[in-house]
Amino acid sequence: MGREQQQVSYTVEQLVSVNPYNPDILTDLENYVNEQVSSQTYSLDANLCLLRLYQFEPGRMSIPIVVQILIKALMAMPASDFSLCLFLIPEQVQMEEKFKTLIVLSHYLETARFRQFWDEAAKSRSILEVVPGFEQAIQAYAIHVLSLTYQKVPRPVLAEAINIEGLSLDKFIEHHVANSGWVLEKSHGRSQLIVLPRNEFNHPELQKHTAEGVPFEHVTRIFPMLS
Repeated sequence: MGREQQQVSYTVEQLVSVNPYNPDILTDLENYVNEQVSSQTYSLDANLCLLRLYQFEPGRMSIPIVVQILIKALMAMPASDFSLCLFLIPEQVQMEEKFKTLIVLSHYLETARFRQFWDEAAKSRSILEVVPGFEQAIQAYAIHVLSLTYQKVPRPVLAEAINIEGLSLDKFIEHHVANSGWVLEKSHGRSQLIVLPRNEFNHPELQKHTAEGVPFEHVTRIFPMLS
């Protein structure tokens, strides 16, 4: 009895690390996916483990659980979690309509086609609404992409990328001005400009090149070794 109680006290992460190919933990992993959804947490390792177990136990695969895993993976962008998860899902399953939709959404995000993404997401609300926080996670990813591209982003570009307009957009911008280092710049044109924080991508001069930190005499010593 004491041994059983000790096993119950194991966390899902411990179960995965100790014996990731044990089919007996499959139900625990499925419950953990539901817990991630309800608590808005995320564990890629546990989800990958479950998808691997489904490969060995295809008859036990839960389509709703797999859908939730892929949605959570989309929310983790720019990480490549979606591709990692998709690789473990059989092709015949990927041909189902829900999975086709998620693959299309992933493609739009990877290529920063945000207008198409939000249009498709609106049509697929019944699929996506099962995971709370999805919209906010994608908005955060869109801002990440904009910060790599723009020093100053026009208001309409921001609005399209995060799918917010009007007063809601005003409040969104005000929040980031107060908390994320954004600065509003008055433009002579009609479009408001938002100055984004400097980084090595939108300000290439901030990049640190390895060669700049290597003394010349060290470089000259390398060339004879290469010849």
